[in-house]
Amino acid sequence: MTSRRHFITGAATLVGAAAVTKAGAAGIPEAPAAPSAATVPPPPPPNGRPYNPVVTLNGWSLPWRMKDGVKEFHLVAEPVVREIAPGMKANLWGYNGQSPGPTIEVVEGDRVRIFVTNKLPEVTSIHWHGQFLPNGMDGVAGLNQPAIAPGKTYVYEFVARYAGTFMYHPHADEMAQIGMGMMGFWVTHPKDPRQHAVDRDFVFLLNAYDIDPGAYTPNVNEMLDFNIWTINSRVFPGTDPMVVRKDDRVRIRMGNLSMTNHPFHIHGHRFEVTGTDGGWIPPAARWPEVTVDIGVGQMRAIEFVADAPGDWAFHCHKSHHTMNAMGHDVPNLIGVDHRGVAKQINDLVPGYMVMGDKGGSMGTMKMPLPENTLPMMDGNGPFGPIEMGGMFTMIKVREGLARGDYRDPGWYKHPAGTVAREWTGAAPEPVRAPATAAAPGETVGTVKRGGGHGGH
Repeated sequence: MTSRRHFITGAATLVGAAAVTKAGAAGIPEAPAAPSAATVPPPPPPNGRPYNPVVTLNGWSLPWRMKDGVKEFHLVAEPVVREIAPGMKANLWGYNGQSPGPTIEVVEGDRVRIFVTNKLPEVTSIHWHGQFLPNGMDGVAGLNQPAIAPGKTYVYEFVARYAGTFMYHPHADEMAQIGMGMMGFWVTHPKDPRQHAVDRDFVFLLNAYDIDPGAYTPNVNEMLDFNIWTINSRVFPGTDPMVVRKDDRVRIRMGNLSMTNHPFHIHGHRFEVTGTDGGWIPPAARWPEVTVDIGVGQMRAIEFVADAPGDWAFHCHKSHHTMNAMGHDVPNLIGVDHRGVAKQINDLVPGYMVMGDKGGSMGTMKMPLPENTLPMMDGNGPFGPIEMGGMFTMIKVREGLARGDYRDPGWYKHPAGTVAREWTGAAPEPVRAPATAAAPGETVGTVKRGGGHGGH
């Protein structure tokens, strides 16, 4: 990570609603910035009370300094350029060079002081989602504090009273600012590092954008028809895998700051839901799942033992949330024979391709794309196209990894006889339902009903 040293020279700096002196402003801690969208495994805490650090998928944790027993952080709200995946970048708003901003990690009982500098073209604030704190630190502009004007710095100070998983985001012009990517994770660790301890602890936020092909800036006035569904403002194949050792106890904490719910599904394992943004669930009240639904503004923590080696998919189970750059006004052509039409179009437009008549599979199609966009489905695995996008990543379970090793180990090497294979013998006769269904080869007419995507 690189450091910035260009802070607040000559401008009046604000503490809450009160101005401080230039001498006081000179004491503001530096604001590190992220150089890339790669996952940065965190170092052990350099000072303060010990804790087990989390790993932010395609992100990092914000360093602090200790001053008179207080942990001081510096967040800079600013325009950023985020690589959504290789081949596509977006003009977003975020913190410290990245969207989402860096994860803040503290210990239960820590006194925390966060300086927030506004380098946006409009006012902002920060709400500490889920925290118990003095009313004047809650961050709702106009209600609890004056908004932070461009070029100004405010400071928030409170005690992190309860261990748990929280988020931070603006409470000023929320539709635009959250819609542009302003958000971050906050983890308050328990006083006793042995409490709620796991071997690997991952965090990420879920958010969505409406970015037309060829465009770089999200349409923040969109409420339903988003086309880029992201994990920490990244989409597959740009999302890093979560790498774990066999038999590790793994925790994944997911916060949702998009405008719809996301049922996240794990392959090859089952998990327990162990926490919400309201706190830890007592062990006797936890329940087993393979899919957990995360509502708008919610956080869910899940835990499982990674006892099955392999490359396991982990994704939102809304199929259109595992796609990129979707078009919502594309006609349904499944079953339509348009070979003659395609030939005529090819005479006028060489290179025209028939799409959608046999389904949506596009893994083998290679066609020119508009500037700054991605295929709807992408990514290649060891056996061919994966045909995913959006909110999709993998959990890579391997034997023999070192405790702090999060490097991608490559594709899983399957033991002999454990991969599905083509059957070359005689096929048995299929068993079909009674004759209420269409006969083989028969085409059933369809009735077009009202459109719209209000169900998103």
